[in-house]
Amino acid sequence: MQIRLSPSMRSITISSNNGFGLDLTKVKGAAARHVSYRTLFYTVLALACLLPFVFILTAIMTLEGFNKCSSLDCLGRRLGPSFLVRVDDGSTRVVKDLYKMLDRAKSEEVPSGWKIPESYHEFVADVKSNKYDAKTFALRLKAMMDNMDREIKKARLAEQLHKHYAAISLPKGIHCLSLRLTDEYSSNAHARRQLPPPEKVPLLTDNSRHHFVLPTDNILAASVVAISLVKASLNPSKVVLHIITDKKTYPGMHSWFALNSLGSAIVEVKGVHQFDWLTRENIPVIEAMESQRDLRSRYHGDISGMDKEDNPRVFSSKLQARSPKYISLLNHIRIYLPELFPALNKVVFLDDDVVVQRDLAPLWDIDLSGKVNGAVETCRGEDSWVMSKRFRNYFNFSHPLINNKFDPKECAWAYGMNVFDLSAWRKTNIRETFHYWIRENLKSNFTLWKLGTLPPALMAFRGHIHPIDASWHMLGLGYQEKTDLSSVKKASVIHYNGQSKPWLDIAFRHLQPFWTKHVNYSNEFIRNCHILEPR
Repeated sequence: MQIRLSPSMRSITISSNNGFGLDLTKVKGAAARHVSYRTLFYTVLALACLLPFVFILTAIMTLEGFNKCSSLDCLGRRLGPSFLVRVDDGSTRVVKDLYKMLDRAKSEEVPSGWKIPESYHEFVADVKSNKYDAKTFALRLKAMMDNMDREIKKARLAEQLHKHYAAISLPKGIHCLSLRLTDEYSSNAHARRQLPPPEKVPLLTDNSRHHFVLPTDNILAASVVAISLVKASLNPSKVVLHIITDKKTYPGMHSWFALNSLGSAIVEVKGVHQFDWLTRENIPVIEAMESQRDLRSRYHGDISGMDKEDNPRVFSSKLQARSPKYISLLNHIRIYLPELFPALNKVVFLDDDVVVQRDLAPLWDIDLSGKVNGAVETCRGEDSWVMSKRFRNYFNFSHPLINNKFDPKECAWAYGMNVFDLSAWRKTNIRETFHYWIRENLKSNFTLWKLGTLPPALMAFRGHIHPIDASWHMLGLGYQEKTDLSSVKKASVIHYNGQSKPWLDIAFRHLQPFWTKHVNYSNEFIRNCHILEPR
C-alpha cells in the first residue's frame, strides 16, 4: 500500500497492490484544517513543554518521600488539588507524634533507680531489647540527655578549676629564676650595683622625661615589659622605668636589671618596704581585706566542693575573685601613685602582662582636659566579648547601695595601660573614695562586687576619665582565643589580661609569640632554669 501527499494540489491518494485506490483530492473543511502541518507542529510543541514538567514533578514527589507509584491511576491520585502542598503522609504523622511525646516528657519525672545508658549505641540497644512504649522511650531519652548534660557541665567546671590552679601557680622555671638571681644578689657585687647610677638619680624626678611605673613580682614578665618598651621607643634615652616589687622579690629583680642593661633608658627598682609612705596607717584597707579571708571564703564558696548549679563562666569569675593577687599590696599600689611619686606630674602605668609594640611618647602629648586618668573604654569595639563591658558587668545592681548610686549602662574602662595626670589627681579625693567603697564591700559581705581592684577603681575614678583611642591598648589576649591577629599587630600595647598568661602552659599558642619574642632564651639564668621557648 502506498500513500502520496500533494500539498500543492491539496490531495491525498491511497493505493494498494491489487489496484484498489482512494483519491482524497477533495478533502476539505474542518478535517483538512485539523490535519494540517501547523496543527501537528503545535501539538508536538505542547508535548515538548508538558512532558519535562511531568517528569520534574514526578521526581520532586519522589525526593519528598512519596511512595513509589508506577500506575497512571496512582499518579492521578497524587496530583490532586493539593499537588503543590506537602502531603501529610504516615511518616510526617510519626514525627509529629514523636514531638508530642517529647514535649510531654519534659514535665515528667524520671523514675529513680533507672540505669541510664551512657551512649547512643547503648540507648539503641536498650530500646531494641526492652521494646519500650512511646512514653518510656521518651523518658529514657530525656534521662540520657540530662545525664550527659550534667557530665559535660561537671567537665567544664573541672576544666575551669584546673585552669585556675594553673593560672595562680608560679611556673617552676620562673621560681628558679627568682631564687638564682636572689643568690646572685648576695654573692655578686655587680648585681648589687646602684640603679640607676648616682649621676643619673636626678633623672628619676625629671618631668621632661617619660616616666613609666611597673608594679610586679614576676621577674621574667618585668623583663619583657622593659625590653619591649625600650625597643619600641624612638628615643629610649627619655624613658625612665620605675619598677616596684615586694620585699621577697626585690633582690632577684634588682639583680636582673643590674646585670641586663636597658641601654640609654633609666631603670629604678624599689621594694614596697623602701617607700616610707606605705605604712599600715596609710593603707588600712589592705589590712582589713587580709583579716576578712574567712568572709571571702564563705561568700565565694569552697573550691574543693564545686557548686554544680553555677555555669562555667560564673564559676570561673568566682575562682578569679579568690586569686591571691586581689589582696596583694602590689595590685593596690596604683591607687597610691601620687603619694609614691610626689615630684612627678604625669606617668604611664603598665601592668606586667603587657607588651609594648609602638612608641608611647605621644601619650605625653594627649591633653587630658583636666581629667586624671587617660584610659581605653571597654564598652565599644569590634570584639563583642572583650569590648562590651559596662557597670552592670562588674556590680551587683540588686543591692540598693549600688542601684541608687550608679547606672548599669555606664561605660567601663581598662587598667593595664593608663596615662595618669598626678598633678590633677592630687586635687581630688579619689583615694578616699576608693577606700570608702572597699570598706562598704567588706561590710556587705562582698555583695557589691566580687572581683578585684577594677570595680572600686571604676567608682573612685568616676568623672575623672578621659577616653583615649582603643588602638593604644588592646585587651583580652589572656582569655579571648579568637583575638584578631591583624588588630594585635596594629596595637600600641597588647594586654594578656585573663588566666592564659603568655608565660604559662595554658597560654594561647597563636598569641604567645608576640610575648616570647622579647625573652632572651640564651641568657645564662634563663637557660639554667630550663625556661624553654615554646614549640
